[in-house]
Amino acid sequence: MEHCLTHHKLLPLPSPISTLKPRSTVNFSPKYQALTRRLTVVAGAGASSHCEFSSLNSPLDPRTRSGKDLSSVLQNHPQLFHLAVAQELKQLADERQDARCRMNLSAQSHEACLHRRIAQLKEQQCQIAVEDVMYLLIFYKFSEVKVPLVPKLSKCIYNDRLEILPAKDWELESIYSLEVLEMIREHVTTVIGLRANSSVTDNWAMTKITRQTLGRVYVASILYGYFLKSVSLRHRLERSLFLESQDLHLSCRTSLQEMSPHGIKSLIFGHVGKIQSECVGSNRLEKTHGKLKCYVMGFDPETLQRCAKLRSEESVDLIKNHCCALFGDDAEMGSPEIDEVISTSFSSLKRLVLEAVAFGSFLWDTEECIDSVYKLKEN
Repeated sequence: MEHCLTHHKLLPLPSPISTLKPRSTVNFSPKYQALTRRLTVVAGAGASSHCEFSSLNSPLDPRTRSGKDLSSVLQNHPQLFHLAVAQELKQLADERQDARCRMNLSAQSHEACLHRRIAQLKEQQCQIAVEDVMYLLIFYKFSEVKVPLVPKLSKCIYNDRLEILPAKDWELESIYSLEVLEMIREHVTTVIGLRANSSVTDNWAMTKITRQTLGRVYVASILYGYFLKSVSLRHRLERSLFLESQDLHLSCRTSLQEMSPHGIKSLIFGHVGKIQSECVGSNRLEKTHGKLKCYVMGFDPETLQRCAKLRSEESVDLIKNHCCALFGDDAEMGSPEIDEVISTSFSSLKRLVLEAVAFGSFLWDTEECIDSVYKLKEN
């Protein structure tokens, strides 16, 4: 477990912007201390204001005792963090199972309704606690590459202008293989109109975007990162299987574990025009051993959707809560009075998109690891 841990529907994608608990058994929980890392957000030329971070340098604070205990361990005893996570997940799994067993044993008794209600409440409590654990694991993976999460935008926008420094592009791109990075750069170009080889002047050019649109781009990028993680691992596995058996049947693809999002298909097919010309005429062997994007083009629509769908309800809720904390409540984001137009640089937009893609990739890893100890609810 320790080794493993180290390693909503999608809204329509806008045009390029340029054209626009349970009780915890962990006993080593000291008092909170603020992390020393700071992400400076500059509010225009000459401005001295900067964002204030939560104790975790993240927009979403832990909601449960489990999350608060683990955040304390992460800040004060990071070397014990994965051990604490393993213990917490085991306890949550045991408590949920105990409640289910009591409910089943009392099914024929006059206390059946009571125990059924207790089991439902325990299920809800454990789900929220597990979402906290997932979020902290994702935060830890960002800290490994020395990238703090962008805090609440409401604290970072001054005079309707947003700038995020430092950009951290290199750190956020360093976690991917070259073929995955190529697809991510194409995604950045598609959603914000910034080319991979853009000049410094282009990067720091100003543009305008509404907060609601920015939130949609961020959610789409999380799902795209999740999708790329899924298909890249699938591609690697299928390639290794193909080496063992040249006669591997196409149906073996569907025997692999699937996972994907409603609406993500439009995001993937946003790149189809460019990819198709490179992949025309490729046979299955070439697609399996060739570029990842050619491999993706070999998917039928059903497989494409399955590979992009979030596998667990916990992940759906986590993305929703994280994005609401970052951009504001759904009701606020739809309000004309609050959904202001933000002036920002393409560099800052790229920073947010790269963070979101990494968030999706880390979410896939976290889901995989947690599910081996605490069974997540199927989405």
